[in-house]
Amino acid sequence: MTNLRLDLHIHTRASRDCLSDYADVVATARARGLDRIAITDHNEIEGAFRARDLDPELVIVGEEVKTAEGVDVTGLFVSEKIPKGTPAIETAQAIREQGGLIYVPHPFASGKGLGEEVLAAIEPWIDIVEVFNARVHRPLLNERARRWAEERGLPGGAGSDAHTLREIGRGVIEVPSYESKSGFLEALRTGRVAGRYSSYLVHVASTWARFVPRRR
Repeated sequence: MTNLRLDLHIHTRASRDCLSDYADVVATARARGLDRIAITDHNEIEGAFRARDLDPELVIVGEEVKTAEGVDVTGLFVSEKIPKGTPAIETAQAIREQGGLIYVPHPFASGKGLGEEVLAAIEPWIDIVEVFNARVHRPLLNERARRWAEERGLPGGAGSDAHTLREIGRGVIEVPSYESKSGFLEALRTGRVAGRYSSYLVHVASTWARFVPRRR
């Protein structure tokens, strides 16, 4: 059976802390042997649509929403933008109403992870937990996410959280070939994480990107 390599957490220039052009993201992902990528820009869906137009087979449309609680909840396979500041439970409901899947990125990362309280509140809605994020430099936090998912029987995902082209493909999950959204979830259950951590310097790049004027 053919395995697919997925990076489920990538940003484009539609995120205010990223300068990566849509075409460059797609080309880089293909060059690194990725079969699917999720474009999950911060509070924006336009970049995912533009990337998907370039390579529909490769790109999963997503959005990483900063909720009212100040934490991130991601929707995969979504079709409409969810406004920044929407409460976490309402964000999860909005993702489901679009037929999307609720993906929890870096659940225990300081300053942006959900933490136990918000996780407990949206737990009934969660479809996938990110068990490896290449920008979470404390491996124990990724391990904590893996254990949390396993204890609840939830499939794990992995992503580079790439804000630069260099990072794309550093967080990958290898899964059996699948044909549908339900097949995607089942494939993740037997997936194998293959990742390596990015340099701490990537945070300098994404901070610098906030101050660079750009044309979307």
